[in-house]
Amino acid sequence: PGRIRLETMGFTYEQRPQVLLIISSTKNLNNLEQIRQQHVALSNPAVSGKIDVTNMPIVVYIGHSIHGNEPSGANAALLTAYYLAAAQGKNVEEILDNCVILFDPSFNPDGLQRFSTWVNQHKSKNDVTNPQSREFNEVWPGGRFNHYWFDLNRDWLPAVHIESKNRLEWYQKWLPNILTDHHEQGSNATFFFQPGVPSRVNPLTPAKNQELTARLGNFHAKALDSIGSFYFTKESYDDFYYGKGSTYPDINGGIGILFEQASSRGHAQQTVNGILRFPFTIRNQFVTALSTLNGAVALRRDFLNYQRDFYTSALREASDENAGAYIFGEEHDVTKSFYLADMLRRHRIEVYQLAEKFSAEGKNFKPGHAFIVPARQVQYRLIKAIFDRTLTYTDSLFYDITAWTMPLAFGLEDVKISAKNYTANLLGAAFTGKEVPVIKTVNKSNYAYLLDWRDYFAPAALFEIQNADMLVKAATKPFSLSQYGNDISYAGGTILVPVQGQKLIPDSIRSLLQRLVIKYGVHILGVNTGLSTGGTDLGSSSFKVVSQPEVALITGTGVNPTDAGEVWFLLDQRFNMPPVLLEASAFNRGNASDFNTIIMVGGNYDAVDKEKLKAWVRDGGTLILTEEAVSWASRNGISNVKLRTVKSPYDSIKNGSYIDREQIDGAQQMNGVILGTMADMSHPLSFGYSTPVVSLFKANRVYMEKSANPFASPFKYLEKPLQSGWLSRENSAAVKNSAAVVVNVLGNGRIINIADNPNFRALWMGGTRLMMNAVFFGRLIDGASARETE
Repeated sequence: PGRIRLETMGFTYEQRPQVLLIISSTKNLNNLEQIRQQHVALSNPAVSGKIDVTNMPIVVYIGHSIHGNEPSGANAALLTAYYLAAAQGKNVEEILDNCVILFDPSFNPDGLQRFSTWVNQHKSKNDVTNPQSREFNEVWPGGRFNHYWFDLNRDWLPAVHIESKNRLEWYQKWLPNILTDHHEQGSNATFFFQPGVPSRVNPLTPAKNQELTARLGNFHAKALDSIGSFYFTKESYDDFYYGKGSTYPDINGGIGILFEQASSRGHAQQTVNGILRFPFTIRNQFVTALSTLNGAVALRRDFLNYQRDFYTSALREASDENAGAYIFGEEHDVTKSFYLADMLRRHRIEVYQLAEKFSAEGKNFKPGHAFIVPARQVQYRLIKAIFDRTLTYTDSLFYDITAWTMPLAFGLEDVKISAKNYTANLLGAAFTGKEVPVIKTVNKSNYAYLLDWRDYFAPAALFEIQNADMLVKAATKPFSLSQYGNDISYAGGTILVPVQGQKLIPDSIRSLLQRLVIKYGVHILGVNTGLSTGGTDLGSSSFKVVSQPEVALITGTGVNPTDAGEVWFLLDQRFNMPPVLLEASAFNRGNASDFNTIIMVGGNYDAVDKEKLKAWVRDGGTLILTEEAVSWASRNGISNVKLRTVKSPYDSIKNGSYIDREQIDGAQQMNGVILGTMADMSHPLSFGYSTPVVSLFKANRVYMEKSANPFASPFKYLEKPLQSGWLSRENSAAVKNSAAVVVNVLGNGRIINIADNPNFRALWMGGTRLMMNAVFFGRLIDGASARETE
């Protein structure tokens, strides 16, 4: 009790507690808040130079098993915590006196529970070591992910999920000097610890970071040598994407350490290195947790001084680079800007409301619709990582994505201004995270109400209106009305809610709409005339009835779990729409007429009854395909999309060295790049977008030819589509001027082919409209605009 405090950071989606142990000496625990404040002050250049680190404890965050089916870390956590609580002697006393340890026994409690249940259910009394055994082969989606099948180890930066938000609050509260991230890798490997591949370190990470990482690595090597465990370093893994646990500290004044233990994936498994037993994997994780703490004690002053220097030099870099500020926003949708501002706030980045109008690079920003981030603050490097476009790289192999420029991801206009063009007069009120988008009162009408489809949460509001069994229509053409002395323009996609002829009385309709305005921050206006001042009248046939989506998401073996989870999360958490998670076998034997919309994400669907699927589309269904599902449907004659082939890089190589093959092949992988598309703003799939250039995230090699029908490819990649990220010459040639979206007609139904993932990691809010337009408006697409033509 004198060494440990137990904190609850929060709860997962499945209501499991996320616990944190704070471990140190009794003396330190009795002065914990004072220690924390002094430690965090090292990140404040205004006072950090006056702080003496001679006797200051180092802060070490030890975290385990963010992938639930990599259980050696979480199981080693029990031993490490017990050791730190109960061990006696000089070594442990030195650790406790000199360290404040933030101890997270399970980054992903839901996934860990799913995995442990599986392997324990399939354990024989006598260990079965054959890798083909059911014990080592989890059913889909496996325990790697959280409740919504997300990889939480990619969520440190976007912080979409509750587990990440809970953890980041404590991380930023303490700013640890070292964070260990205990993982597992393939069963035939040994043990990995950082530093990783030197050429794949993000250039924003100071060189001193890698030097300290290597010095700490000597302690891991010594500890593993002492027990005869083999290991490797400086291979395979990198420090590029700042959204992983082992790299997020690198941009926050600390050091992230990735540990990768060969996984037994159960109790004991035969590998090329012999039988790998679960206790052995636990032992390596336990030993390296202790080696981290021993290294932290020995290098304590170096780490503390590095933290101070990191933030001091960040301010100096901002000055040297003549950086002024970053401005972002969108006139018609404050919600997305709010979400980005809130994400920045989680990372201790100062964000302000824009105080006055500002124009640059042909972009206009208005107060109330935009935010500004001053560059000269201690998180300058992280701000650059979030806002800047990246087009040059020292290496072409990546362990994860190559770009994550957040304004592009959120679908926002943004501009970077120099110090010369920056003035403090641009700063309005500081953003605190408690602000909400503007709430307006819905004026009463006995005629009709109009819901602005440009609002991010308009689909959620529409679905609730439909749930109330109300008739709604969508404008397929722009129009304008004179209302309250103003001539107001409305874009395609505007939702019309007639008052007369509904099952609800007028007062109840208004009460419902008022509740939705408050709940979702959408704009709904009551109108008293159907006579337009421009475009179509409200009684025109160009207003089409919008039927309520009844969505099934095909899941199960062969389907990419994270892609499927992103759709599930989008519909369920963001828009309060319950999709049916449908296994292929359930679709084959079930009643497909229960659904009017089926979504198939990246994956292989050979288990799906293809003839039944085609018949369902012919009967009027909307089939939404993304990524590899597009290729699958094309190969199987479900869609008539034609795919481009990518030229081989070997065509231009006459004399290659054997050792070069990995680099050449790796350079062709589409790990994740941001591409620009041009949207047909009059098409139903573009409704709600304010600008025709839409940024999409590509992490595949699916390239579609534009349809012979000129109206069937509403989103096309630009001639020069690259906005940020690594793109090889061969992939660049394949993607430019190709189709990002193609619509096919099959009988009475529509097939919407989307080459990319518009829902990537749930941070790609700029793609949400494309997906939700497909869900709500797919059935409104005119058949003639999508039929194959010669």
